[in-house]
Amino acid sequence: MRGVTPTDQHSPAHPHEPGPPAAHEHPPSPAHGHSHAHSHGHSHSHGPASPVSAHLRKVIGAILIPFAAAVLTGLVVLWPGGAPPHEHSGLGLDQKTESGRVVKIEELDCAKAGAQPQQPPPEAQGGPGGPPQAKGPCEKSEIEVTSGPDKGRTFTELVQPSASRHYTVGQEVVLAYAPKAPKNLQYSVTDVDRTLPMAILAAVFALAVVVVGRLRGVFALIALAISFGVLTLFILPAILQGSDPLVVAVIGGSAIMLIALYMCHGLTARTSVAVLGTLTSLMLIGLLGSLFTGWAHLTGNTDDQTGLVHGLYPEIEIRGLLLAGIIIGSLGVLDDVTVTQTSAVWELKDADPSASWRKLYGAAMRIGRDHIASVVNTLVLAYAGASLPLLLLFSIADSGVGTVATSEIVAEEIVRTLVGSIGLVASVPVTTLLAALVVSADRHNASTGKGARPGTAARSAGARAGGRGKSKGGRRRRAK
Repeated sequence: MRGVTPTDQHSPAHPHEPGPPAAHEHPPSPAHGHSHAHSHGHSHSHGPASPVSAHLRKVIGAILIPFAAAVLTGLVVLWPGGAPPHEHSGLGLDQKTESGRVVKIEELDCAKAGAQPQQPPPEAQGGPGGPPQAKGPCEKSEIEVTSGPDKGRTFTELVQPSASRHYTVGQEVVLAYAPKAPKNLQYSVTDVDRTLPMAILAAVFALAVVVVGRLRGVFALIALAISFGVLTLFILPAILQGSDPLVVAVIGGSAIMLIALYMCHGLTARTSVAVLGTLTSLMLIGLLGSLFTGWAHLTGNTDDQTGLVHGLYPEIEIRGLLLAGIIIGSLGVLDDVTVTQTSAVWELKDADPSASWRKLYGAAMRIGRDHIASVVNTLVLAYAGASLPLLLLFSIADSGVGTVATSEIVAEEIVRTLVGSIGLVASVPVTTLLAALVVSADRHNASTGKGARPGTAARSAGARAGGRGKSKGGRRRRAK
């Protein structure tokens, strides 16, 4: 009985090929062997993206390792060690606070309680086109102090019917504490305690991320916690200590970018390309932001909170604070765009290993243009939602839209939005080009068309071709 030849072993995998060749057939040509090797090497393309060659990893490492070392050095040199102490002004958010609880509410006539009637604007007093003035009894709320040196002490607060906030018995509140004020004026309700609803919302968010994202979702939450730690432990205290806000934002934002991207997407070449694309776009945002905030003479001191911070810490450079906000605000959206574009290029190369960098760039840019159209709209709407009160100026101002748009308070938001959007748009072609050049220059994939070691596929193809030739030659001898 004839032994099983290599050709017999291979034939079931290719049912479209004929059975054992006849004696007069010639050995397969090298072209056929190459075609077979290519089809076998490509058959596993639905698996994970192949790693790049050691040579390319060294090139990427030579760029990113010094950058990561510079970021780490900046963190060490500028590390603030906490926010500097200061005397509480008692204004706005800069006041001592304690916890309290509403223990009793009593309704009574406002006149008998000695409450001064509020004086709303004329249009709010039931005049033409204005809402009617709120009427009804006042509420005398008894508040118990539940923390601090005066724990257990109670005081009363009168809530008028037109007040925007009313209390309920048992409600937790935040109390402003002024120790130098007269005893009966030391405490006042400044806000409500939202700890429970905020904690439940955060828990629901974390659960949703873990259920859908699984292990990657867990890493994303860890990266989010680290990013928040960098923001609160480094960026904010370093700015308060007097460091340049722009330098602090660049170093802190770079640290957040490195931690978040590598933790969420792995220590891979494609993540490194996304890091390079994000870094390039952040540099562009910083340059454009610096240029246009100076050209437009924006000071950054446009609201009460900024003015309060500048009053408490005069050494803070407010315009740099504006630039820092632009950079940090753009970072999250940039990460999304650069990672998506890099992954698109890698998958396109995986689907067509013979594609040139030009072909990869063109195909990935078609994806990127769709991404730009949606994400830029997202960025603009995010800024618009955060600045909704400012947008009302367009509808209520007696002056023209152009005058309102070029006023500093509105122009600041417009510059913030447009500079961030330009950096976002630029990140798509920049990251796509980097990814296409990197994946096309990879010696690993270029030599094999896939993730095997260099030369392995060629040697396997040669071995199979040689085995077929020997097998057919043996059968020709037996036929003779």
